[in-house]
Amino acid sequence: MNKKQHSPRIVFMGTPGFAVESLRALVEGGYNVAGVITMPDKPAGKHQSVLQACPVKEYALSQNLPLLQPEKLKDPVFLNQLQAWKADLQIVVAFRMLPEAVWNMPPLGTFNLHASLLPQYRGAAPINWAIINGEKETGVTTFFLSHEIDTGKIIFRERIPIADTDNAGIIHDRLMRAGAGLVLKTVDAIGSKEADTIDQKALVSGEEILKPAPKIFKETCRIEWNKPTIEVYDFIRGLSPYPAAWTELKTNQNEWLALKIFEAEKIPAHHHLIAGSVVTDGKKQLDVATSDGFIRIKNLRQTGKKRMSVEDFLRGNARLFGTYNLP
Repeated sequence: MNKKQHSPRIVFMGTPGFAVESLRALVEGGYNVAGVITMPDKPAGKHQSVLQACPVKEYALSQNLPLLQPEKLKDPVFLNQLQAWKADLQIVVAFRMLPEAVWNMPPLGTFNLHASLLPQYRGAAPINWAIINGEKETGVTTFFLSHEIDTGKIIFRERIPIADTDNAGIIHDRLMRAGAGLVLKTVDAIGSKEADTIDQKALVSGEEILKPAPKIFKETCRIEWNKPTIEVYDFIRGLSPYPAAWTELKTNQNEWLALKIFEAEKIPAHHHLIAGSVVTDGKKQLDVATSDGFIRIKNLRQTGKKRMSVEDFLRGNARLFGTYNLP
C-alpha cells in the first residue's frame, strides 16, 4: 500500500491486543510506520519453558515491520537503534512508562492513547475502575507524554457510554475500536500542524474529585458482600471477564468454596440474613446476600475447574448449600 501523503514517520509502542487495533489501523491506512517497540517474549506453558510473543509482536511480524524488544528502555544500545529509525512521531498504546530520553526523542513528540476521559482515571486499569465505580460513560484520550504519568496536554477525547449491563470486556473492545480511530485523527492533526492541546487542569471543574485507576491485584478482586447490592454488581462486571471478581462461600459443611464470578444480576430486597449468606433453589438460582439485597450469580468458575453456568454448577454442588426459599 502506498504511504499516506504527508504522514509523519512513526514508531509505534504497545503490547496487548488493545494496542494491535491501533497499529492495524495505521498500517491499513497507509501511514508511515517505521518500526514497532514491544515487550520481550515471556515464558509461558505449564513449566514456563516456552517463550510467548505478545499480540503486537505477532502482528508486527505478520506485516514485516521492523521490531525491537528492549529489556531496558534506557539501554544505550536500544536508544541508538531507536534513533536510527529517525521517527518524526512516536505513538504509545498500552505499553510501559517511558524515560524522557525516549519520549522526548522525535521532533513531533510522543503521544499516548489512554482508555479513559483524562484527567479522570489516570493509571493502569482505567476500564475496570470506571465500571467498578458505576460510571455511565468513559472514553479514550490522546495526549502528549510528559514527566508525570498520564498528565500531559490533551489532544483529543472521545466519549463512550457505559450501559448498566456492560462489563469490562465489552467496554474494552468498544474503546479499542474507538481508540484506533482517535489515533488516526491525532496523527492527521499533528501531521498537518492542527493539533491544538489543552492542559488537563483546565478540564477539572470546581470541586470535581479525580478518581484514580491503580493496578489491580488478586486481593483487589475479592468481593465484599457487606456492601450495597449495586456496588457488588458493578464490582463483578467491572472485573469481568478478566481478572474476575472472586469470593469464598461457606457451605453447609462449614467449608469454604472459592469461586470466580463472571456474570450476575442484582436483586434489591429486604432481608435479615448475614451478608455472604447463600440462598438457592438447588437447580437454577444461586443468590448471595448483600447489605440491602442479593446478587444472583449467573456464570462462575470453581477453582481448578472450567467456567460454567450456575445451572451446571448447581447440578453437581447444590448439596453443599441445601435448598431454601428464595426471596
